[in-house]
Amino acid sequence: MSLRRIAGTIISEKTIEGGGFPVRRPFPTRDISFWDPFLLLDEMGPVEYAPGKAVGAPDHPHRGFETVTYLLSGEMEHRDSWGHAGKLTPGGVQWMTAGSGLIHSELPSKDFQSKGGRMHGFQIWINLPGVKKFMNPNYQELDGRAMPTVEKDGVWAKVIAGELWGTSAAISTQTPILLFHLKLSKNSKAEIPVPKGFNLIAYPFVGNGSATDEEVELHIQEGETIFYDQEGDTIWLKAPTDSDWEVLLLGGIPINEPVARYGPFVMNTAEEIQNAFTDFSAGKMGKIS
Repeated sequence: MSLRRIAGTIISEKTIEGGGFPVRRPFPTRDISFWDPFLLLDEMGPVEYAPGKAVGAPDHPHRGFETVTYLLSGEMEHRDSWGHAGKLTPGGVQWMTAGSGLIHSELPSKDFQSKGGRMHGFQIWINLPGVKKFMNPNYQELDGRAMPTVEKDGVWAKVIAGELWGTSAAISTQTPILLFHLKLSKNSKAEIPVPKGFNLIAYPFVGNGSATDEEVELHIQEGETIFYDQEGDTIWLKAPTDSDWEVLLLGGIPINEPVARYGPFVMNTAEEIQNAFTDFSAGKMGKIS
């Protein structure tokens, strides 16, 4: 076992996305544009909506990457120009491979819009290698009850992608990815094995805790992202003595290709970005019926 060194931390910025919902965003920002292969990490809310006031992301295009929505509370309905429609409920995940391009929407469900309530979740963008940027779009949608969980030494984990402590995810990924939702009970320590060669980040979103490597122990506040070096195969996270701590852990093999991005498109070159806008304007990405 060798501990990964903590490369640094960044406090999330607060901004507004989609139709007007608030997010905490570690990246992309002025300080860091992406953490290969991850292009964006948004914590959506938490926000309490009055009846009739909930907002989402109306019809918009994507090409060249994957979007992941992991919902903690609330309800979202999504539709796309390839005829897919579904509903996300608390604990569920939608893993959308945009590939060659589509139009989709993510909006509060009619029931949630009518009653209001608490909306909280994550939106993650994951890059695709050039050879997969024009693959057919694909959806994987799992109810929270369909995703495996595992517990060890006071630490509960939902295995959304990858493998942890002998438990493998139900989601299949286009590139090697791990995505875990960790809940550390008070005063517990998570010793998480991570594959060598993966870029790795930890995003704490409920409470404070500490992260340790062989040289330092850092107090980490809610919304402060931890970035790790690639060397080493284990990380240590510790909850405080008086409260639980929740952390989203993301890891992936760097794609190491040029990244050209503008708005909803992520390609390898500026010419490919322009082609994406041309195809979108010509209606080649379809429409939501």
